[in-house]
Amino acid sequence: MTDNRPWLAHYPNGIPANIDVDAYATLADLLEETFNKYPNKPAFACMGKTLTFRQIDKLSAQFGAYLQSRGLEVGDKIALMMPNLLQYPIALFGALRAGLVVVNTNPLYTPREMHHQFTDSGVKAIVIAENFAANLEKIIGDTKIKTVILTSIGELLGTFKGTLVNFAVRNIKRMVPKHQLQNTVNFKEALSQGKKFQLRRHQGTPDEVILLQYTGGTTGLSKGAMLTNQNLVANMQQIRAAMLPFLEVEKEIAISPLPMYHIFAFTVNCLALMSIGTLTVLIVNPRDLSTIIKAFKDYPITLMTGVNTLFNGLVNNEAFKALDFSKLRVTVGGGMAVQRAVAEKWQQVTGSPLAEGYGMTESSPVASVNPIDGSGKIGTIGLPLPSTEMRIVDDGGAAIGVGEIGEIQIRGPQVMKGYFNRPEETAKTITTEGWLCTGDIGKMHEDGYFQIVDRKKDMILVSGFNVYPNEVEDVVAAHPKVLEVAAIGIPDEKSGEVVKICVVKKDDSLTAEELKAFCQENLTGYKRPRQIEFREDLPKTNVGKILRRALREEHAGK
Repeated sequence: MTDNRPWLAHYPNGIPANIDVDAYATLADLLEETFNKYPNKPAFACMGKTLTFRQIDKLSAQFGAYLQSRGLEVGDKIALMMPNLLQYPIALFGALRAGLVVVNTNPLYTPREMHHQFTDSGVKAIVIAENFAANLEKIIGDTKIKTVILTSIGELLGTFKGTLVNFAVRNIKRMVPKHQLQNTVNFKEALSQGKKFQLRRHQGTPDEVILLQYTGGTTGLSKGAMLTNQNLVANMQQIRAAMLPFLEVEKEIAISPLPMYHIFAFTVNCLALMSIGTLTVLIVNPRDLSTIIKAFKDYPITLMTGVNTLFNGLVNNEAFKALDFSKLRVTVGGGMAVQRAVAEKWQQVTGSPLAEGYGMTESSPVASVNPIDGSGKIGTIGLPLPSTEMRIVDDGGAAIGVGEIGEIQIRGPQVMKGYFNRPEETAKTITTEGWLCTGDIGKMHEDGYFQIVDRKKDMILVSGFNVYPNEVEDVVAAHPKVLEVAAIGIPDEKSGEVVKICVVKKDDSLTAEELKAFCQENLTGYKRPRQIEFREDLPKTNVGKILRRALREEHAGK
């Protein structure tokens, strides 16, 4: 690690420059230390049901033993395909303790996307919510999957409540399409069977791959990032080091609307926060804001993680604004840029600063974050984490100075081993010196804070001038009648491209002329939108990222 890290001087008191990457050999070691340290503390809650660390320890050991009894061996792949349920941490920890490689899978994947991920990774087992079993049935014959463990939304909620929930899901909401999957076992039966066996605890190594986390696939073919014990343990330690000066061990109650199969919630909520004895409240459907509001009423939430679109939706919800936020001290945003207008409104509504962080699947994921006490800089992605280096490089890969715009690169123990079975893609992404090429355009301030300017692929070129959609969106989002906005580049005969914005109104009285006048006041000529399209909603990923690519494709098809 070099000493050329100007951000260290701006670390808040208590945050170390480096972590001990050799403190734990494996993630399983850290998990078992956590189970032993906080046995009687509540660990995870979902829909009113809570499990303690001791219960998670016991049930995950049973689940791991069951997997071994089915003939699954060290290094075999298991897919986890479900929303935020209590079953998720049990299955995750059980699989890891048994020495399996976990493949997180988005439940909203189409059969085509499932087929690619399962055949590419070679998964042999899957834990899947019954809601998505019909899609699995369509492609399972082309895969190596022999062990199918089905689960339901209500399965671990207790007999009475679980029965009611499952009846509503299956018969009232009709969210479970019919399927004919053969030779399946339900989750509770797997746990019951696992009691008959003793878990053979796998002794792993730091360099061993334990997670294949597929990139979102929004920029092409989805690739599996190989994350090792050291990658994930290091990132947990880095996150803890950056947050612990502002948190109370064993006393935090975090709400996790983002799904655990997404790398942000996986590492931050499911692993790092859990490791300091935090109770994590799981939200099954983050698009149902009423469940988030209910969780705030039911629990004295002290910490929240989320994405910009979620925060924006909440601060524009009257029921949310009426809540008591006296216990909420920390809010962290990631996964996409946090807009200044949203961050300011969040602070105004909740009294809690919204600290933006940054990372990628390929960096386990967190690389930098603003100090979570609110002392950071809105509009930046904060300071690199302990034991992390970041730099800006030009198109030739040479490091450039403070204030200059170029590609952000990351180096640290959290950077992935590579892409699964794709050495050429790995070589394009990680330099021989270990720098991860992010594809994000940014700059470093004199005080070591980094700022994202935009993704390379989203940059708009207007008559030779670079226009960054984030800047346009930040300006438009500040208009009081705008709820959501996305900026894209569209072809233009004169200038190559011009800016188009797609807007969801907060106030129906908003007109295109009003927006154009607002942009004229706040943006230079070539950055101003030439087309304005009002829409009912914007296309998003399941975790709330706005899909600019989908908007570009939609425009091209008109």
